Amino acid sequence: QVQLVESGGGLVQPGGSLRLSCAASQSIFIIDNMDWYRQAPGKQRELVAAITRGGSTNYADSVKGRFTISRDNAKNMVYLQMNSLKPEDTAIYYCNMYRTSTFGTPIRYSGQGTQVTVSS
Repeated sequence: QVQLVESGGGLVQPGGSLRLSCAASQSIFIIDNMDWYRQAPGKQRELVAAITRGGSTNYADSVKGRFTISRDNAKNMVYLQMNSLKPEDTAIYYCNMYRTSTFGTPIRYSGQGTQVTVSS
């Protein structure tokens, strides 16, 4: 069973930066899209950023210009560089990876999340 493990979260002051990483526990044959979601206390989980296998990206309006998603296909990893962090970025961040099975059905792998806290 493939598992994803996020790392890089922590406590940072407003205006600071963090880089999240997400790695698969074993090789996944042809990962399609990868993304990062977050969930703040009392709020619904929201999409933060997504990246296709070809490198096309999209971002939530709230993080555009501050966050950058990237991926390493050879290492089955996805990253989220977060700059100019704000208190409202405080949340648990989750990564997902997607592929299509040989039968054409979508498969999603998800991590357990990493806490990001932005506070002075």
